[in-house]
Amino acid sequence: MTNLMLILLSDNIVYVVLFSRSFAYLTIKDRTPQILTKVIDTLHRHKNEFFEKHGEEGTEAGKKAISLLSKLRNELQTDKPIVPLVEKFVDTDIWNQYLEYQQSLMKESDGKPRWFHSPWLFVECYMYRRIHEALTQSPPIDDFDVFKELKEQNFFESQESIISLCTYLQELMRTIEELDEDQLKNEFFKFLQISLWGNKCDLSLSGGETSSQKNDLISSLEDLKPFILVNDMERLWSLLSKKTREKASVRVDIVLDNSGFELTTDLVLADFLLSSKLATEIHFYGKRIPWFVSDTTIHDFNWLIEQVKHSNHKWVAKCGVDWENCVKMSRLVYHDHIFWTLPHEYCAMSQVAPDLYAELQKADLILFKGDLNYRKLTGDRKWAFTIPFHQALSDFHPAPLCSIRTLKAEIQVGLQPGQGEELAASEPSWLTSGKYGIFQFDGPL
Repeated sequence: MTNLMLILLSDNIVYVVLFSRSFAYLTIKDRTPQILTKVIDTLHRHKNEFFEKHGEEGTEAGKKAISLLSKLRNELQTDKPIVPLVEKFVDTDIWNQYLEYQQSLMKESDGKPRWFHSPWLFVECYMYRRIHEALTQSPPIDDFDVFKELKEQNFFESQESIISLCTYLQELMRTIEELDEDQLKNEFFKFLQISLWGNKCDLSLSGGETSSQKNDLISSLEDLKPFILVNDMERLWSLLSKKTREKASVRVDIVLDNSGFELTTDLVLADFLLSSKLATEIHFYGKRIPWFVSDTTIHDFNWLIEQVKHSNHKWVAKCGVDWENCVKMSRLVYHDHIFWTLPHEYCAMSQVAPDLYAELQKADLILFKGDLNYRKLTGDRKWAFTIPFHQALSDFHPAPLCSIRTLKAEIQVGLQPGQGEELAASEPSWLTSGKYGIFQFDGPL
C-alpha cells in the first residue's frame, strides 16, 4: 500500500492524509508552494495595471495581497496550524465550522489541524480558499482572477485541436438526422471520449505549468481505448436513448472541471447531445471563485464562448454562434453555487446545500468531470479498488450519475479483482499520471 498516514473514522473507512512519499504529501510539499509562487509573481507583474486602474490604492492593494500570500506560503511550508478565515464572505462561517470539525478529529499535534497532518482534500481546498481571501482582503483588486492568464493561455495553445474538434462536429451536423441508431451511438461514444481525454489538461496537477492539448484528439481515440479502466458508456447510451423515447424533455447536467481546452470538449459534447436529441437541455455547474488554478468560473465560460464565436476559422466561429444561441434559449444553462468550493464531500450536500441537491435531482443524468469531483464523490477515502462505486458514494444519489475522469489522485473504486494490483506492479504511477481514464456510472440498471 502507498505510504500514507491514515485517520480511522467510526465506520473503519480511512481518510487519506499527508505523509512522506505519498502523492498527497508531494502535492502539498512541492506543487502548492509552486502555485503560490506563481500567484505572487502574477500580482507583481500586474502592479502597473493596478496603478493605472486604481491609482495608489491599487498599488497598495497589490502589496497587501502579496504580503498575505507570502504569509500563507510560509504557514504551509513550515507546517503551521490551519487558522480560521477572517474576511466575511458567503461561505466563511461554513468553512470555520468545518475547521472546528477537523479539530475535533485530531488526537495529537496539540489538537490543531496542521498542513501536513490533515486530510489532503481539506488542506488543498483550504489553500485555494485562502488565496481568494487574500484578494477579498485587498480591495479594489478583490475581483482579480490570479489564474486568468494561465486559463486563457491553455485555450490559445490548444487552437489546432479546437479547430479539429469544431470542424468534426460541424461536418457531422450536416448528416446527423440521417444517422441510424448504431451510427448515432458510435458518435456519442466518440464525443464522450473526447470529453474524457480533454480532462488531461489540468493546471493544478502541472503546478500551473502549461498543460494544453496540441495533438488531434479525434485521431487518437482508438489508441487511447485500452487506457479506459472502467467503461460504462453503454449504460449511458441505454439510459439516454430510453429517456428520449419516454420523455419530451431530457436534461443532462455536467459538473465542470477545467476551463480552456477541456471546457471546449464539454461544450462540443453538449452541442452533440442537443443536436442528436439525446438531450433537450444541458445544465453546467462551475465554480463561483477561482479554484484549483484552471477550474471554470462564469467569466471563463462566457469568455470562451466569445473567443470561439470570434474565431477566424468558419467552423469554430459557427460553434461559438450556436453555443451563444443555446445559452440565450436556455438550452445551455450555467449555474454556480458556493458548495462546489467547500471542502465537504458530496454525501454531505443534501444537508449543507439542500437547494443544490434539489436542483441536481431534476437531471436525468449528471456527468461529473475530473479528479476533484471524484475525490469528493468518494470522500477521498483509501477504499479497496474493488469496492463498488455505489457504496463509495455513501448517500449521494440525486440522479443517475457518471464520473468522467483521468486518474490523477491515489483513489479508484469499482475495479475488477486484481486489476489495480496488476496495474501497480507494471506501472507504479498509474493512479496519478493522467494516463488512464474512467466512465463510471451509478444508477438504476
